[in-house]
Amino acid sequence: MPGVVVGNMLYTSGTLGTRPDENDDDVLPYVGRVGSDLTIEEGYASARLMAINHLAMMKAVLGDLDRVKRIVKMIGYVSCAPDFYEPHRVLNGVSDLFVALWGEENGRHARAALTQHVLGLNAPVEADITVELHA
Repeated sequence: MPGVVVGNMLYTSGTLGTRPDENDDDVLPYVGRVGSDLTIEEGYASARLMAINHLAMMKAVLGDLDRVKRIVKMIGYVSCAPDFYEPHRVLNGVSDLFVALWGEENGRHARAALTQHVLGLNAPVEADITVELHA
């Protein structure tokens, strides 16, 4: 299930930075840990793909992204090398896109940027998003 609406809030499931390949299968264009296998810029790009997937999930649940009033919170996980201390820079790939779409007031959100030893499928990033909906 891509998400659940409770009252005027949408809680999305966690997702990764996948994209469809030529056979329309989901693939991870970026794999591994940021700081050892990937640069911050590659992690950022993966996070941006993840944000696009969240938009698709929101639309699947809501039917229309015009129902989104505000991005409230993101809990993001970054798979990284033991000496990598900048997960927030990676997750800016999500935050920057949401601010571009909904503006400073409605796109800016609270967030947690957590480091992980490893994520499923060797993905560099995963997150879930909480969204406020128009009444």
